[in-house]
Amino acid sequence: MDKLIDFLYKEYFITESIKFSIVTILFVTMIFLVTYFSLKIIKKIATKKLDEERKLKFKSVFSFFNYFVYVVITLITFQNFGINLTGIFAASAALFIGIGLALQTFFQDIISGILILADQTVHVGDIIEIDGKVGRVENIKIRTTRAVTFDNKVLIIPNHKYLTSTLFNWTENGTVLRGSVSVGVDYNSDVDQVKEILLDIADSHPHLMKNPTPNVIFKNFGDNSLDFQLIFTYNNGFRVNLIESDIRFLVYKKFKQNNINIPLSLIHISEPTRRYAI
Repeated sequence: MDKLIDFLYKEYFITESIKFSIVTILFVTMIFLVTYFSLKIIKKIATKKLDEERKLKFKSVFSFFNYFVYVVITLITFQNFGINLTGIFAASAALFIGIGLALQTFFQDIISGILILADQTVHVGDIIEIDGKVGRVENIKIRTTRAVTFDNKVLIIPNHKYLTSTLFNWTENGTVLRGSVSVGVDYNSDVDQVKEILLDIADSHPHLMKNPTPNVIFKNFGDNSLDFQLIFTYNNGFRVNLIESDIRFLVYKKFKQNNINIPLSLIHISEPTRRYAI
């Protein structure tokens, strides 16, 4: 028995300032197990009455809290059991500086993720545009946001992008969005007829909303064309490409039937209008 006790309490030296014993390892293991199960119980109790969206947000923030707790417990435990951390830090100062620089963006992502979850800038299901990329948010984690694009590609956005780039949230004010298609016609065209055709196209499209009503704006006297813009509303941001494509097909078809020429064929999306919710 004495031999067992001596074996458990015998100190082993890695360096002059770093030592450990079997008892130390056992106690450290026990403390980590107690911490693990305690955090698991706290998370279960805290998320019991939350809905799915808030539960996901809490888990993301709680995962960062887990890391923090484990780091603190590790430092306190090692210090209390005679492991001289000063020696380790001094010996590894250059390494820690390199790691700190490498992890700078990582911590920016974490802090940004906490801010996003706290101020609710972005929610699961929102359609967002950042750096010219558009996607529907599927998951918000502590370091990254996962979104799916129009063509079903997965877009992984580092959360620090929300602090360094301009974010457009298409659906923050609701799912009803404003879109537009612009077209130029020949100077000999009947402008009233052009307006009537564009409004008929918008009124007959099954995916465009009747209220608010579509509008046609006479935008400008161009160098080679009279420029018009058809403005409409819709409530499904992920169909915007198909809706605008349908309208272009119909505009071309209707104009051709009514002998209205499109000089140099300039039909395009008006980006600034499409981004904002009604």
